[in-house]
Amino acid sequence: MAFNLSGFTLALFAAFAFMSIDVGQAAARHLLQTTTGPNLPRPNLPQTPTIPSLPQPNIPNLPSGLTLPQPTLPTGPITIPNLALPPLPAVTSLPNIISSFPTMFPSIPFFSPPPSTSSP
Repeated sequence: MAFNLSGFTLALFAAFAFMSIDVGQAAARHLLQTTTGPNLPRPNLPQTPTIPSLPQPNIPNLPSGLTLPQPTLPTGPITIPNLALPPLPAVTSLPNIISSFPTMFPSIPFFSPPPSTSSP
């Protein structure tokens, strides 16, 4: 019976990693629910200055869009020339490649075990 030490070590490491995540989350949740922060004095900060409103410049309107000439498309039926492909050469016979592979593996001789010295 073989024992895979690296697989066992990896599984053990993963189990401990997942256990530590749950413990860390539980401890953080417990600390958040039970403790309150200390009452620290708040410093008196000066008010932030207000930003004065600046005059808005008058921007002239942009000219209306220019009209571009529209292309004229040809009307009527579109004819596609017929392209004649050369005829393919006739294949008389394909080589039978698949039948040349063996389908049976040769049998491997196994030695019989030695006779036991004691009977059960």
